Amino acid sequence: QVELVESGGGLVQAGGSLRLSCAASGRTFSMPAMGWFRQAPGKERYFVATITWSGAATDYKDYVKGRFTISRDNAKDTVYLQMNSLKPEDTAVYYCAAGRAMATVAPKYDYWGQGTQVTVSS
Repeated sequence: QVELVESGGGLVQAGGSLRLSCAASGRTFSMPAMGWFRQAPGKERYFVATITWSGAATDYKDYVKGRFTISRDNAKDTVYLQMNSLKPEDTAVYYCAAGRAMATVAPKYDYWGQGTQVTVSS
């Protein structure tokens, strides 16, 4: 069992920055890959970024490349999503997820956090 708790969401103006955190606990070693997804009202949950256990490999959705950075601190069992140059279309609930391998689709992840709201005003 792995528990995930996101934090760091909030309201920010367009062009601003936020850093999301995802604290993991439990059998984290069994789920080495971590990912971030987001879901806007009335829409599906979409992939944002993913990272391996070592942090050596990452992958991003095209619409966040160059603006968002995923990283992790394994000593703290925490994954981060640094979001810069935020746009109103980035507004969504952001979820972190844990899985056995990097993936860009939600069904590949076994555990999910409760989500944190990010709202970007224009």
